[in-house]
Amino acid sequence: MTEDDLRTENRPSPEALLENAKRETRGRLKIFLGAAPGVGKTYEMLTAGRARKADGVDVAIGVVETHGRKETQALLEGFEIVPRYKVDYKGRALDEMDLDAILARKPALILVDELAHTNAPGSRHPKRYLDVVELLDRGIDVYTTLNIQHVESLNDIVAQITRIRVRETVPDSIIDRADDIEIVDLTPDDLIQRLHEGKVYLPKTAKQAIENYFSPGNLTALRELALRRTAQRVDDQLLRHMQAHAIPGPWAAGDRVLVCIDDQSRSASLVRYAKRQADRLRASWAALYVETPRSARLSEVGKDRVAASLRLAQQLGGDAITSPGEDIAKEILRYAASNNYSHVIIGKPSRSRWREFFEGSVSHELIRYAGDISVHVISGNEHDAAATRGLALAPPRRFQPQPYLLGAVYVGVALAFSTLLFRTFDVRNIALVFLMAVLATAVTGGLWPALFASVLGALAYNFFFLPPVYTLDLGDPESVIAFVFFLGVAVIASNLTARVQQQAAAARQRVRTTESLYLFSKKLAGTGTLDDVLWTTAHQIAAMLKVRVVILLPEDGTLAVRAGFPPDDTLIDSDIAAARWAWEHDRPAGRGADTLPGAKRLYLPLKTGRTAIGVVGLDNDRQGPLFTPAEQRLLDALADQAALAIERVQLVADVDQARLATEADRLRSALLTSISHDLKTPLAAILGAAGALGDYSKSLLEPDRAELLSTIVDESERLNRFIANLLDMTRIESGAMKPNASLHYAGDIVGAALRRAAKILARHETAVDIPADLPMLKIDPVLFEQVLFNLLDNAAKYAPSGSKIRIQGWADSACLFLQVLDEGPGIPSTDLEHVFDTFYRVRKADHVLAGTGLGLSICRGFIDAMGGTISAENRTDRSGAVFTIRMPIPAGGPQLDDLR
Repeated sequence: MTEDDLRTENRPSPEALLENAKRETRGRLKIFLGAAPGVGKTYEMLTAGRARKADGVDVAIGVVETHGRKETQALLEGFEIVPRYKVDYKGRALDEMDLDAILARKPALILVDELAHTNAPGSRHPKRYLDVVELLDRGIDVYTTLNIQHVESLNDIVAQITRIRVRETVPDSIIDRADDIEIVDLTPDDLIQRLHEGKVYLPKTAKQAIENYFSPGNLTALRELALRRTAQRVDDQLLRHMQAHAIPGPWAAGDRVLVCIDDQSRSASLVRYAKRQADRLRASWAALYVETPRSARLSEVGKDRVAASLRLAQQLGGDAITSPGEDIAKEILRYAASNNYSHVIIGKPSRSRWREFFEGSVSHELIRYAGDISVHVISGNEHDAAATRGLALAPPRRFQPQPYLLGAVYVGVALAFSTLLFRTFDVRNIALVFLMAVLATAVTGGLWPALFASVLGALAYNFFFLPPVYTLDLGDPESVIAFVFFLGVAVIASNLTARVQQQAAAARQRVRTTESLYLFSKKLAGTGTLDDVLWTTAHQIAAMLKVRVVILLPEDGTLAVRAGFPPDDTLIDSDIAAARWAWEHDRPAGRGADTLPGAKRLYLPLKTGRTAIGVVGLDNDRQGPLFTPAEQRLLDALADQAALAIERVQLVADVDQARLATEADRLRSALLTSISHDLKTPLAAILGAAGALGDYSKSLLEPDRAELLSTIVDESERLNRFIANLLDMTRIESGAMKPNASLHYAGDIVGAALRRAAKILARHETAVDIPADLPMLKIDPVLFEQVLFNLLDNAAKYAPSGSKIRIQGWADSACLFLQVLDEGPGIPSTDLEHVFDTFYRVRKADHVLAGTGLGLSICRGFIDAMGGTISAENRTDRSGAVFTIRMPIPAGGPQLDDLR
């Protein structure tokens, strides 16, 4: 490894570049952070906003709470304040920030006080910080205020310090999203003085606050929390900047500790030492394990030791990282530099100097190329290192002679071929032939058979080709040099070939893992139901990790088994408790975990960006930890994909349910509107006509009496048609529609429909063009007549008086077509695809909604039930609409001429 090797690794991080690109498209967030109420956060926010306004920035106030402080109130002058909206909650009128008004106003900068505020029920978002997130996503910059006790991750610590549990919290992701954090700080004495002066609370409340929450000790601890949380955020920003601009680290702006572990037992001691160092430096820290091709040959003891050390790092509050690499020292320095770690801790080498001479020393390489990174070499526990030395690698496999015999065969073939070349062509430089035998042995048998073939080939080369031949003596310096160089090249070549084989095996394993993840994601993408997702997940995890799987999802406040492979829905009490704990606390529980380790299975939460949506339980027959680090990474990837797939299916179900609810509300509203109109209108006409007959029966002339009676009959028929349509629609929606089909001539059905619609068509001219030789149809005559009647009724409603309504028919080899054409205004293009929807009504030329919106929907339902189709379009020869019925002709059925 050289310094040039390290420099070539410095390239911008794709993740950091992507995050920067996202930040450019959204608003900037600045948080004024205080250790406690009353330090002046709102005052500082208004002052900063006033300065931006003076620079010409469009600034508005979304919400500011002055709490009666005069100096804060004075700063509001000159600002545009977006009016709040009123929310009625339990008889009280609450003022809330009007998010929609701000989005409509869209200032460049909005000031929003009290980020942790809980919105009144009925608001768009339950929390104000969600309002702020929406504002940022719309490209609006936000200034806001926050106290340190409202940060979610510090909630427990604040409760321990102050003995008061804060209920309103803001997730740390909001803090991490902030572009700027400004500490608004006051010394404890100054803040207590403000309390005494009544500038924070009323005097009576202030006295109680000083005795409890605002004690000097509490305020000092809260100040430290605020400063440390801000420093952590600044450190994250620095790291992101370095990664985005490919700046090699470390920068000495802050300390970060990286401890490197291996498969030795002293790794646990190194992790604890790193934790102590990080606490002294008040720095973040992580444990790193570099996974090399050698890692695949670790024994179960070594694999368990690595997994235990990584778990210990997580338990102590550090990050656990596994990074694949070929050169351990190079990978450690690359990771440390790219993530701005200033301290690297590594254990003292436990290998002999002889092995270090040939294999190299990781610690020496680190010290040589570390640059500005401080390298700490710790001796650890020598007794443990000596006791476990050599145990980490897998125990030697049982001796297998086949690779060595194969190597001998390769050397024998090389000897025969070399002899042929030497005697036939007098080729002298035949050492390369034996070298090919060594390489072939390394490829097929590995390192030790290749070394055996190297020695055997060197001896054969010496015995048969180096003078004096047929002896193992080396007669001259040239022969000695040739023998030594051949043996050296053979050993080096066999070693390199074996290493390449190991690297290729590791690459194949990574390819298999990637391919498995791809196939898993592809299978999940093809699933449409929750049961399919759960079964696919259980089956895939079981197949890839050789474990038994059970998946639990929340139902009615508890967890229920929804899938398993092999199928298993029985859980003992300890497993139920572990699963519930993992779900509620979003952390692993059960076998091998710190919580409820007596459970049969290990339970891991299935997490999305929002929350844990379920739990997966796993177990196998392996002794010790369930998974190696590589298997744990694969499991994490599978669990993440499964959680997203489950969330996707659940969201789709929620959307479908919401859509159905919306559709039901629309239909209910349309039904009520239709009933209120189509029942009220004929009933009013019937009541009016009947009342006139009753009141004026003696004075009415016979023509008037006949007209009133006709009105009663017509409106009663109209009412009867409406009720019949409702009943027909109910039958269609419920699936109770069963056509009683038989063979009929279409012209007969058309005639019956025209006779029934005679009164409706009285003010229109009708024309019928139905050829007598049309084939017969297998239809329900009652339903088909109703379809034609509804189409004629629809045409009469929209076509003007005196216009022509035409019915025509024709047939081809497979289908019979019937059309109803009118001369009305036609159907607007926006309504064409909806005319057959239930309760959908098209406005007439006078902009009045006609009909009930049931007739055409019934037509489609009846025609579909009889195996046909119906469509609507506008006429091309003139204005008007045309409805086309397409019915299949029954194969081999009798025709009208046959019946005659």
